[in-house]
Amino acid sequence: MVLEGLGKSLRNAIGRIAGANSVDEQLIEDVSKDLQRALLQADVNVQLVLQLTKKIKERALDEKPPAGKSTKEHIVNIIREELVNLLDNGEGLKMEPQTIMMVGLYGQGKTTSCGKLALLFSKKGFRVGMIAADVHRPAAYDQLKQLGEKVGVDVYGEPGVKDAPGIVKRGIQHFNDKKVVIIDTSGRHALEGDLIQELKDVAAAAKPKERILVLDSQVGQQAGPQADAFHEAVGVTGVILTKMDGTAKGGGALSAVAKTKARIVFLGVGEHIRDLDPFNAHKFITRLLGMGDMSALINLAKDEFEGDADIMDASRHIMSGRFTLKDMYTQMEAVNKMGPLKKVMSMLPGMSKMEDKIDYEESQIRLKRYRVIMDSMTDEEMEDPRVIKVSRINRISYGAGVDPHDVRELIKQYEQSKKTMKGIMGNRKMRRQMMKIGSGELDQ
Repeated sequence: MVLEGLGKSLRNAIGRIAGANSVDEQLIEDVSKDLQRALLQADVNVQLVLQLTKKIKERALDEKPPAGKSTKEHIVNIIREELVNLLDNGEGLKMEPQTIMMVGLYGQGKTTSCGKLALLFSKKGFRVGMIAADVHRPAAYDQLKQLGEKVGVDVYGEPGVKDAPGIVKRGIQHFNDKKVVIIDTSGRHALEGDLIQELKDVAAAAKPKERILVLDSQVGQQAGPQADAFHEAVGVTGVILTKMDGTAKGGGALSAVAKTKARIVFLGVGEHIRDLDPFNAHKFITRLLGMGDMSALINLAKDEFEGDADIMDASRHIMSGRFTLKDMYTQMEAVNKMGPLKKVMSMLPGMSKMEDKIDYEESQIRLKRYRVIMDSMTDEEMEDPRVIKVSRINRISYGAGVDPHDVRELIKQYEQSKKTMKGIMGNRKMRRQMMKIGSGELDQ
């Protein structure tokens, strides 16, 4: 999860409120200090931290809870609102026909972000083309070409030609049948005069709707000055922060960019081509505080499985009261397709309380082992696990290369899942959502 350390520290601070016998000025002071420590450890600017906690203390002491909310709930809501205000930078990138110009220094993840963005638009049904306008880095065209092949997007380039504006102009003509065109531009180790002029010339040729700056979040608070410098040079309209997974400076980069009033549109959260998350301050903070993000989970499922016959069949079986090993297998494949288990689970409200009790790596290994075991079963066994007795367990374990105990463990897990599904279908709200999935109408 992005900024996992910060999230855990913030949740611990909020947990102090939930565990308190009463809310008084001393409690608010203690929680504010906990928040300060958490944010400073995440590299957030000192002045921003002091301003934030001062506002939280003032509101917590002066405001009365609205009708229907307890004092504790109100203070937690104040903390969430002020954290959102710290990072809120307006509307994200619209999924609509447009030309996008990507800018940034060397080594920031610009070309990779082009591929990730191309995949995102493609999955939304847009015809996408990418233009290789980085004419200085020798491998830039080849890298973009490989990314294009990986995501199924055409790439236009003229290897050996140094005329970036000309390449862009001809590329846009070449892609006149595409709805979205993404331009990968040249970078430098620093924002120099010749680079600024080239970027201005490319922008004049492309007339892009969006000029997106790609920044490595590991630069921390220096992300702010870099965003300012690029904005002054080419008029940046949005920012992608890369390498937000596993960096202690991510909080500094986020807050520094937000302070410049730049519009953060995406977070790069891993090396996989799908690891690009739309940025929304409210949803980001809600997940960071362990409150989940069901809308993000539903949208992720919609993007991955809309029209998937196996998923729809499994949903219909569950709604009708049936739940077979085949349905469980489909569920496991679905979770695997949606990304790392930890990322998926972080979208579920309350799962943050379980983070120290779940070995996500072991869980991924176990799910993979279960799928191998089920691959060794017959259709009859998958449809009706009750027929699996000792002799069949021995045959299945031999075929899967596992211990018979692992087969028994799978069957036990299946029985538990079956009970869970019955509970879910007893919940009216969840049943309605499952009905949408089963009918192919999954929506937010």
